[in-house]
Amino acid sequence: MAADKQDKVLNVPNTGKVPTLRFPEFSGEYEITRIGKLTNKVGSGVTPKGGESVYTSEGHPFVRSQNVGNGQMFLDDIAYIDEDTHNKQIATEIKHGDVLLNITGASIGRCCVASDFVVGGNVNQHVCIVRPTKDVTSYYLCSLLLSDKGQKQIDSFQAGGNRQGLNFEQIKSFKFSIPKLSEQMKVSELLTLVDERITTQIRIIEDLKSERKYLLEQLFCLPNERAPKLRLKGMTGEWQKVKLCDIVDRVTEKNKTNTCNRVLTIAAQYGLIDQQEFFNKQIASSDLTTYYLLHKGDFAYNKSYSGDYSWGAVKRLDKYDEGVLSSLYICFRPNENVDSDFLCHYFESTKWYRGISEISGEGARNHGLLNMSVDDYFNTFHRIPTQREQKAVANVLNALVDKIDIEIEILKKLQKQKSYLLKEMFI
Repeated sequence: MAADKQDKVLNVPNTGKVPTLRFPEFSGEYEITRIGKLTNKVGSGVTPKGGESVYTSEGHPFVRSQNVGNGQMFLDDIAYIDEDTHNKQIATEIKHGDVLLNITGASIGRCCVASDFVVGGNVNQHVCIVRPTKDVTSYYLCSLLLSDKGQKQIDSFQAGGNRQGLNFEQIKSFKFSIPKLSEQMKVSELLTLVDERITTQIRIIEDLKSERKYLLEQLFCLPNERAPKLRLKGMTGEWQKVKLCDIVDRVTEKNKTNTCNRVLTIAAQYGLIDQQEFFNKQIASSDLTTYYLLHKGDFAYNKSYSGDYSWGAVKRLDKYDEGVLSSLYICFRPNENVDSDFLCHYFESTKWYRGISEISGEGARNHGLLNMSVDDYFNTFHRIPTQREQKAVANVLNALVDKIDIEIEILKKLQKQKSYLLKEMFI
């Protein structure tokens, strides 16, 4: 009996005889159970008839998949429904301690504990309410779903890895090992602190991005303006009205020898990036001799429009020394009349759109492309200050971008820390 007891492998984190990551005051086996036995409710809501047209500016919060993050709620764009609509969906009213789980689409598997702000609200059909019993804490249940084992079980029900959707019976069938309530509470306290720090870090980043967006609109001026709304200290005088062709030179060099095989694409968040890196595959053919050859510091304009880029996107090649880009793009490099960093920030503002909107026809917009020739593009009008002011504006915005990048790295470390805890403290 003694030998049997000594050789027994306990059902604890990491499946070792002694767990590598466990609070020292706890011991003993975890109990294997299913979500169905740990919950009083597993169910989602519906989108009200009329969709977004019935949303109100106040009333009962209406939680959609974009409001559910990995341990955090995002409430910036929360929708609301009125009392009558809420009463028609009373079965999906959010209660204190509910866990909200995304069950469809690209965000499937994201979950969080409902914040006090949304208690008394409702969820749509893409968000499932998982309401725990007294045998499990809300944060522990949420963490189980976010853990490696939880996400693997979610993935196991997605045909071919397509991540299409989860039904309620599948969720109830999820199997986990859980400790006693006292240990759950201890683990939950730790993870709650980590989540709060992540939420704070996200808010820091969003505030910095909002500041940058504000400065981008204030520090530049439209072609018909003589000076921007916000001027840096010591800067005076009118900004000069120029054509784009006065400050940049078109790039038309081709990859004739086919020696460069890094095919670039324009991605909103990443700029000019390797196609292979972005899509995880190369879409272009092996013959790249007709592609433009770009060098670090060159710009490219994509006149297709979507999302926030209603007049197309202009990005600079910063990540690589060179790359090739389809001749469907308009490529150029700054000349001695303009600071490259200044131009880079300018194209992230909305002020340059005016020149495009004045010469671009509306006829082709329904096909996803602006009706505009290369000559038209280079003949658009813009306003620039002296080289001294260009550099000053660029320095202010560069410093802010650097600060955002630092805060993003901090966020990644916090998320990595949480990922480690979810991997090592759960089985």
